[in-house]
Amino acid sequence: MLRTIDLRGRVLTPAELLAAVPRADAARAEALSTAAEIVADVAARGEDSLREQAERFDGVSGHALRVPAAHLDEALDALEPGIRTALDEAIARVRDASAAQVPAPATTTLGPGAVVHQRWQPVRRVGLYVPGGKAVYPSSVVMNVVPAQVAGVAQVALASPPQREHGGRVHPVILAAAKLLGVDEVYAMGGAGAIGAFAHGVASLGLDPVDVVTGPGNNFVAAAKRAVAGRVGTDSEAGATEILIVADAHADARLVAVDLISQAEHDEQASAVLVTDSEHLAARVLEEIGPRAASTRHSARVTVALSGEQSAIVLVDDVAQATAFSNAYAPEHLELHLADPRPADFVHAGAIFVGPDAPVSLGDYLAGSNHVLPTGGQARYAAGLSAATFLRPQQVIEYDHAALEQVRDAIVTLAEAEALPAHGEAVTARFTA
Repeated sequence: MLRTIDLRGRVLTPAELLAAVPRADAARAEALSTAAEIVADVAARGEDSLREQAERFDGVSGHALRVPAAHLDEALDALEPGIRTALDEAIARVRDASAAQVPAPATTTLGPGAVVHQRWQPVRRVGLYVPGGKAVYPSSVVMNVVPAQVAGVAQVALASPPQREHGGRVHPVILAAAKLLGVDEVYAMGGAGAIGAFAHGVASLGLDPVDVVTGPGNNFVAAAKRAVAGRVGTDSEAGATEILIVADAHADARLVAVDLISQAEHDEQASAVLVTDSEHLAARVLEEIGPRAASTRHSARVTVALSGEQSAIVLVDDVAQATAFSNAYAPEHLELHLADPRPADFVHAGAIFVGPDAPVSLGDYLAGSNHVLPTGGQARYAAGLSAATFLRPQQVIEYDHAALEQVRDAIVTLAEAEALPAHGEAVTARFTA
């Protein structure tokens, strides 16, 4: 089921390590082209385009694209008490962890009368996407909304695909989670079209363009973010999910197997990768994963994901080579099943789960961390969703006359060096009658 990539006995350059990383590159390239077309169509035709997409992709028509307030109220009233309790706990934990992500304002005094203030301003309006194709994700409502609220965003709009089995409504548990968090602007629209609608606005729905779009989804959602980047801000491209497990001979093969399967059940394009220096562990994981994958509820989906080019068991010589491979891969989720984990050595990962009792499922729901994370290697340079995603650093400069005089000559000198004399003249004019 899982193919094997054997890197043992080889000294690989960084470029060779990147080339060895299992990726479904063709699927991502196809998604980018399709998503760009969908976004452009929404920009041009608005609601008509969204309705056509709903019928084509979701099998629904004639539904309310903007969710009526009554639907939100009904969903919360009907929410099972156990689910509400779990959501309340998740909200509290994510709120606490998100609060720690808000930088404190700072003031730097560079001399008498020369002050630079650093402050963090929230964006005005955000569009948050919650997937709803193969599964239901009220947890993603929490992960999107709470950091935005903690950052101080004034306007929060949320979108999730319409569900055929619910008469074209957004799934009621997603609606209930939104209502629980005080979000009342909700749209029944999905995929790349929803991202395009947030970026361009849809006047007939009363949907104004947003400043930032965030949220996880499939490769088409991730690609749509790239298509609207520059028009609006986006978080990292949180596309089809990834798990990379680095394990040695001390690891429990059963736990490794169930964790690989747990992420493979998201989507046929999900990536599940084990990196190990123990051939025996690799064999034991294969023994465990076969019957477990066959018996799980979404076995067909899991089997496709584990058999795809994006999933593999990678054999390495030692933990140092495993670390180098992981850093080249830059996984969305990294689990360390090692006798000596050393998480500080794993510098490229969306989130790191250390030890046998910290599965990715913990982070998906109740760790307090955010589960909207970069995929496709973007963890090398991009961060997961946080309160900081919705904040912009601003510098406020205050210099009095004497402080400006202190740097007058240096400004004039640099302005002349750059052949921009008017820059210098704008300063010297303040010292002449």
